[in-house]
Amino acid sequence: MDPEEFRRHAHALVDWMADYQRDVGSLPITPAVAPGDVRRQVPHAPPDDGEPFETLFADFRRVIVPGMTHWNHPGWFAYFPGNNSPPSILGEMLTAAIGAQCMSWATSPAATELEQVVMDWLRQMIGLPAGYVGVLQDTASTATLVALLTARERATDGVAGARGLGAVATPLAVYASREAHSSIDKAVKLAGYGLDMLRHIEVDERYALRPEALARALEADRAAGVRPACVVASVGTTSSTAIDPLRPIAELCRRYGAWLHVDAAYAGAAAIVPELRPLFDGMEEADSVVFNPHKWLLTNFDCTAYFVRDPAALLGTFQATPEYLRTTYDADVVNFRDWGIQLGRRFRALKLWFVIRHYGVEGLRAVIRRHVAMAREFASWVEADPDFELAAPVPFGLVCFRWKPVGRSEAALDALNARLLAAINGGRERFLTHTRLGGRYVLRLVVGQRTTEREHVAAAWESVREGVRGVGEAVSS
Repeated sequence: MDPEEFRRHAHALVDWMADYQRDVGSLPITPAVAPGDVRRQVPHAPPDDGEPFETLFADFRRVIVPGMTHWNHPGWFAYFPGNNSPPSILGEMLTAAIGAQCMSWATSPAATELEQVVMDWLRQMIGLPAGYVGVLQDTASTATLVALLTARERATDGVAGARGLGAVATPLAVYASREAHSSIDKAVKLAGYGLDMLRHIEVDERYALRPEALARALEADRAAGVRPACVVASVGTTSSTAIDPLRPIAELCRRYGAWLHVDAAYAGAAAIVPELRPLFDGMEEADSVVFNPHKWLLTNFDCTAYFVRDPAALLGTFQATPEYLRTTYDADVVNFRDWGIQLGRRFRALKLWFVIRHYGVEGLRAVIRRHVAMAREFASWVEADPDFELAAPVPFGLVCFRWKPVGRSEAALDALNARLLAAINGGRERFLTHTRLGGRYVLRLVVGQRTTEREHVAAAWESVREGVRGVGEAVSS
């Protein structure tokens, strides 16, 4: 494909992308496909000869698009948002065009230095003090693994990395609330602690970690000859956006010498809003903090911001410099290959730079404020209806609620709410998910998609009420 042919096809793709962004709200949010439907439409063997790009693009529209779930649909209320935006998409296009491998300063000086600048912008935006430094990772799961590996190395003075955990005389433990993300369990396994050494700490009525329960676990382990290595505190748990009390947790971490990692994967973006900043009180005491601009800062996946107070601890864990990677600049520059697991790195900073400059901090604050206001209005509708109840506080954009008709057992309520969720999602105009809180089946509605307006939230509430009528009639008949 020569440059002129590329230009022609690229214009066609950009036209399609612009139309998609404009019209995505008219598409079914979830695909009407069964397992294997897409694979059956694609040849089982690669072509021997090349095909015209027009054929490829036609198959994309015919096979792929109808099989996709549209995360940027205004009716997307599931999981957490997976946002993008026009400036982010354009930045990603340029990144793909340049095709740089940004593992070190020497391989892409501008990529490295822009990442340094953009990460310091983010540090200022979320209110972390000077001294924290950041790096872009792919996902929060990776960043959490990086934190647990760094905590392991600090707890063992580097012995675990040099000689293996078998050479460490004292067992190591990790602590997180019962509501913490499953990526912590995975990271505990991968970092070699072992799941038996993960302490799930009980939570209060707001589903936040109880500091007194953490204190008991820390003291019991120390008395038993176990070293507390890392505490993972959550600001915005996945099930309910519960907020662990960071300041007392930080004090316990100092007392017991444990690394404090703050997982704010979804909610961290809200720290850019001054009136929401108090929800993050104590975050500045953490050893590491993670949040995802690809959730709530309009930057398409993948783009995770990871901040550390002590970059030397990070480098001591991950730095490896074989002769073929050495350059004359190494003493004077940052090589981000040494700040995480991957050697090869994408140029993620460009799209984030575009987003922050295009919207400005005030523009991004306005997006988050709007989403939080709509979520709280939805919560007010739930509270005003005697047949419903809120299942958790609503500090950010997530509303956890359930249908609670009188006279039903908990098992019956679980079944009714599962049927209600199926009825809501069945029209494929909006999409919610569920979780369990305190053992109860509850519905989750997250307001956070860039194109979601109040009318979409109101339509979601009406679909809930319609679903109740439909399920109620079916149960009664």
